[in-house]
Order: sequence, then C-alpha cells, then structure tokens
Amino acid sequence: QVQLVESGGGLVQPGGSLRLSCTASRIPFNIYIMAWYRQAPGNQRELVARITTNGDTNYIDSVKGRFTISRDDARNVLYLQMNSLKPEDTAVYYCNRPAANTGNFGWWDWGQGTQVTVSS
Repeated sequence: QVQLVESGGGLVQPGGSLRLSCTASRIPFNIYIMAWYRQAPGNQRELVARITTNGDTNYIDSVKGRFTISRDDARNVLYLQMNSLKPEDTAVYYCNRPAANTGNFGWWDWGQGTQVTVSS
C-alpha cells in the first residue's frame, strides 16, 4: 500500500511563499506522472499542477507564474513551490499520481494533505 505524506503547509500572509513536499515509501516518483491537488472548503478537489516523467509541467491558469512543481529524484521528493499566495489559494493540498490524463481522480489512496491558509 502506498502511503502519501504531504508536508510544508501553514499560515501565510497574502503575497507570501510556501514550499510543500510530498513523499511516499517504495515508490520512485520519477517513473510516474505526479500532481498536486487542492480542495478548499465547499469545493471539489482540483488538480493544480502536474509533472511528467520527462519534467514537463502543466498548471491551471489561476496558478501559472506563481506555482512551480518539481521533483528531487535523488531524494524522491515531490515539491510545490508557491509564491505570491492569494487568499483563494487557501485549501488542503494533496499529492498523487493522476489516474488519467484528465480529471481529478488519484491513482493511490489520498494522504491527509497539508493545510495552506493564506490570510492577513
């Protein structure tokens, strides 16, 4: 069973930055497409950033230019660097392998996520 563990969230002011980390035992992230998702209160979970095995990245429009998804293959860690944070970025953030090219289904069971709160 794959156990996804997210960390790095917290309370930040608008315009601030945060870097999230994702780890999983036994699974090398560099052989899978990996993604970051978020779920705000009352909202559906949405995919916000994706990275392919070749390092190509995709982002939803609302985070382009502000968020960067990356991997450290040597340490087997997935990152989400978030800059210029806005209150609307407030959500629980999750990592997972996308179950399909589109949609918001994860391949593995969801971890507990890490809370990101952007507020003054």
